[in-house]
Amino acid sequence: MLHPCHHALNTPDKPALIMARSGETVTYRELEARSNQGARLFRALGLKRGEAIALLMDNNARYLEICFAAQRSGLFYTAMSSRLAPQEAEYIIRDCGAKVLIVSASLAGQAAELLAKNPEIRRRFSIGGALPGHDPWELAAGGQPAARIEDESAGRDMLYSSGTTGRPKGVKTELLDEAIDASNTLTNIASKLYGLDADSVYLSPAPLYHAAPLRFNMTVMRFGGTAVIMEHFDAEEALALIERHRVTHSQWVPTMFVRMLKLPPAARRRYDHSSLRVAIHAAAPCPLQVKEEMIGWWGPVLYEYYAGTEGNGFVACNSAEWLAHKGSVGRALLGEIRILDEASATVLPPGETGTIYFANAPAFEYHNDPGKTAAAKSKEGWTTLGDVGHVDGEGYLYLTDRKHFMIISGGVNIYPQEIENLLVTHPKVTDVAVIGVPNAEFGEEVKAVVQPADPRAAGPALAEELIAYCRASLSHVKCPRSVDFEAELPRHPTGKLYKRLLRERYWKNAGRKL
Repeated sequence: MLHPCHHALNTPDKPALIMARSGETVTYRELEARSNQGARLFRALGLKRGEAIALLMDNNARYLEICFAAQRSGLFYTAMSSRLAPQEAEYIIRDCGAKVLIVSASLAGQAAELLAKNPEIRRRFSIGGALPGHDPWELAAGGQPAARIEDESAGRDMLYSSGTTGRPKGVKTELLDEAIDASNTLTNIASKLYGLDADSVYLSPAPLYHAAPLRFNMTVMRFGGTAVIMEHFDAEEALALIERHRVTHSQWVPTMFVRMLKLPPAARRRYDHSSLRVAIHAAAPCPLQVKEEMIGWWGPVLYEYYAGTEGNGFVACNSAEWLAHKGSVGRALLGEIRILDEASATVLPPGETGTIYFANAPAFEYHNDPGKTAAAKSKEGWTTLGDVGHVDGEGYLYLTDRKHFMIISGGVNIYPQEIENLLVTHPKVTDVAVIGVPNAEFGEEVKAVVQPADPRAAGPALAEELIAYCRASLSHVKCPRSVDFEAELPRHPTGKLYKRLLRERYWKNAGRKL
């Protein structure tokens, strides 16, 4: 019973999804009919099992209808960030081999620049309005029969990394010869670990093009629950939605927790969150103080996990485990953790920091990039996402930072995440990135780039205050030697920070590479 097709028969009028701000609702009957019509349209366009479509859309009610249409057609569906520059989108469309492109009318600028690109695309469609050179999806799909196609087979997503450290990488896994309602790793985890079922109401505050929101929302609908999808995240609106819809499950990134915690006390007290049983968070390390405050506010409903789009491992912990192992992201539920040294040659013992690998885990490849695929593997065939950390004696994993972000100053390895986790708790800071910048004597020095809560406060006095704040808690070698201020940091809505863009500003005239 793990597919909307079953729930359309048993609970046809139940909301499969509700768009939070507009209130637009799609029932299971409507989801089934429209995904069948989409599948028929794909077949009419000549798309066969194993071929691909691409989506460049903001959050809207058609998004998951189209994904389920592709899923039941045996297609790969590539959801792309709506914030991509046209050349980035052009690269992903070409790399994934998309034969159909579907674009939100609100992204008219990107659509216009892509119009003359990617000639292998057979048809271009628009959602939510007209676009030159694009056919209206609703009209084209709506003209198709709503009956299921005769050759259904399970398709899957092929998503691209957000490119925080370089060009996006497509993560491709093999299509399996299985039914569209077959269980998978995520349905098993969601049921056993989070208690997801037909009675669940899931609040999704993030963009659907990211792996976690896309996969979890589709999983909610495989179980027959209801997804409440925010068009855009707003801290107080999210709290209001939990109360209004009696939300039972939700998923966040740490920056969202920070925004909610910095709401005025009256706003935080205004809304009832007693229905919330599970608040999942992932995508970036959560500062210790932030998580403590969230558990104090919402209760022991926080569930953390560490995983990647690659699906090569899954590490998780609940609130009780975290409180007993503060700072941990949990123990492995999929794959076995191995910590390797700098040369990726020796397994390190508990307590020693190195690169995190997963053994005995699902295989993956970076599409059209055997070099990057090989670089993500050890000689034993274990795979890594490029993160650094250690395990304790009980097997709990602690993340240090991304390997790419490490600062080497005077021969000392400095991991920015520890400094960022401290600075973001300062009441005058909304967001922060810590990077290494050129230093003639030490190679690199530590710089903090800060988004202040009050832009008027930006200046030397606040910079000195923030440096002193760090020095009160951290070794001076780790502390920023300088602070710059930005109106907004280049952070992905999924919580990931585009440090590459920040670092390039400081290194482009350094006469040497990062």
